[in-house]
Amino acid sequence: MDLTRLAVTGTEIAVRVTPKASRARILVQDDQIRVYVTVAPEDGKANAAVQTLLAKAIGLPKSRLELIRGATARDKVFRVL
Repeated sequence: MDLTRLAVTGTEIAVRVTPKASRARILVQDDQIRVYVTVAPEDGKANAAVQTLLAKAIGLPKSRLELIRGATARDKVFRVL
């Protein structure tokens, strides 16, 4: 999934996360980004996996994405730094 159009500093990206999926992937449905990761949502592992997958799709290093809302929720918001 190519999301390079979101690689603008200050952009906030809302995603819906599904942990423990059969495979890691990103889908865009009805203008909503859905991220599926294979890891369990414990100790921030799923958040780290989402950040890595999203950064790769955007074409940025993961250090340029910051989780600003939803650390323990399925709906998360990341900001491009």
